[in-house]
Amino acid sequence: MFLSSVTDRGAMPALATTLAYNQARLKMIAENIANIHTPGYRAKQLDRQAFQGALRKALDARASDPAKSLAVKVDHEVRTNRQGHLDVTPAEKPVENVLFHDGTNFSIERQMADLAETGMMHDLATALLRERFEDLRKVIRGTV
Repeated sequence: MFLSSVTDRGAMPALATTLAYNQARLKMIAENIANIHTPGYRAKQLDRQAFQGALRKALDARASDPAKSLAVKVDHEVRTNRQGHLDVTPAEKPVENVLFHDGTNFSIERQMADLAETGMMHDLATALLRERFEDLRKVIRGTV
C-alpha cells in the first residue's frame, strides 16, 4: 500500500506507460521487419504522436486528482485496461499508405528509422525511471 502510493505519483506512471508503449512498438517493428519478404504482408503501425497526445491528456486529467490512475486511450490502438496495464493493438494502415509491386505496404528504411527512434525513446524513459528508483533507494537507506 505505502509503496504503491509512492510509485503511483509524479512521473513514474507516465514513464512506466511510455516503456510499455515503446516495448509494444519495438515488438511490432520487429514483426514488420521479420515479414519483409512475405508477399502481400501489410505492415502494422502505431501512431507515436497520437500516443504522446493521449498521454498528455491523461496527465492533465490526473493533475486535478493525483489519486486517480493514469488512463491512456488512443482510438482503437492503445488503451489502459481495468488492471491499469496498457493494451496495444497496432493498425494495419501505415502512415505512408503506399502499396509496392509485391503487395507489401512498407519500406525497410522507414522501419529502421522507427526502430532507432523508438529505441532511443525507450532508453530515455528507462534512464529516467532508473533515476527515480535510485532516488527512492537513497531515501529508504537514509543516504540523502
